[in-house]
Amino acid sequence: MYTVAACSISTVDLSIVGAYMNMIEPKYVILAIILNLFSVFVIISIINPYEVSEEDDAIADLSNQEKDERGFFEVLSDYMMDGFNLVLAIVAMLLGFIALIALLNGIFDSIFGMDLQTILGYVFSPIAFLLGVPWQDAGRFGALIATKILSNEFVAMMSFMDMKGLSERSIGIISVFLVSFANFGSIGMIIGALKGLNPEQSKVVAGFSLRLLYGATLVSFLSAAIVGLIL
Repeated sequence: MYTVAACSISTVDLSIVGAYMNMIEPKYVILAIILNLFSVFVIISIINPYEVSEEDDAIADLSNQEKDERGFFEVLSDYMMDGFNLVLAIVAMLLGFIALIALLNGIFDSIFGMDLQTILGYVFSPIAFLLGVPWQDAGRFGALIATKILSNEFVAMMSFMDMKGLSERSIGIISVFLVSFANFGSIGMIIGALKGLNPEQSKVVAGFSLRLLYGATLVSFLSAAIVGLIL
């Protein structure tokens, strides 16, 4: 479950690639998609290594399993209801995570005079510098990292579009980092989707949700670091 979930939020859905290309340079979007496909297996092999026994790896004998005797329209109706419940669960979880982040931002702003994303931006600045971003751009990149993790990649990309004076190297590294679903909202969507399909498995994913976000973010860092070495 961890491997499947990590793969899903470490990459992106091809249906929204066009939207990404309207916000950042298309060449970096394509590069990020390719790099993330390889980076995710590198990170998963480190965070979630496992070996499958011969018994667990055996192919099931489908002939001995009970056949589904439902009719075509009954199956179609069930799938439609599953899809409807799935959408409701995803929307509810996504709104809940966004509301929680907004609450935390409000609390930090009232106490420290700056929201949580700004504070995390300073924390991530050294990491941005290690990825190859020049120090004069590291602070802004750190803020984008925090924005992407706490909200989503679209919000971070819109902030990135408004930034001026970035070096070409910084633009490439930041662009590749932003192209993934590694954020709290995506975790909420996965948990919500599984809750609508299989509540027991949703509890499993919820149990390693922070580890899931950590692994998916490392995938983005690895892809961005590779670009930093090339540019």
